[in-house]
Amino acid sequence: MSDQLHTSLPARMPTLRVMPMPSDANIHGDVFGGWIMAQVDIAGAIPATRRANGRIATIAVNSFLFKQPVFVGDLLSFYAEVTRVGKTSLTVSVEVYAERNRLQAHTVKVTEATLTYVATGEDRKPRQIPPLESIAGE
Repeated sequence: MSDQLHTSLPARMPTLRVMPMPSDANIHGDVFGGWIMAQVDIAGAIPATRRANGRIATIAVNSFLFKQPVFVGDLLSFYAEVTRVGKTSLTVSVEVYAERNRLQAHTVKVTEATLTYVATGEDRKPRQIPPLESIAGE
């Protein structure tokens, strides 16, 4: 349990960083879970789009765990990585950390999620994900 209360950021670059504002929270300053879910979906879509080499659509939220509350003013770092690639779909794992009281460098893991995306064509129908070696820049 202590790792949930105080940890450090992963040693890699975050996929997304954002700070929730008062409009993203209730009157007590607690950030809405739906707002966090939307940000997780955005973060997960970034590596999914890159790996699929084009358009994707979210088809499932496989798991979503709120480990700690998020407050207005927390600096959130989202770490997303593709964990599985199928014929037309891929799975992305997203971890979210909050830096609180930045002067004291207090960091907590606040959310873990796994989402599945499907690669789609211009017609918005499923398409095959290209092999890794055929994607430019990889």
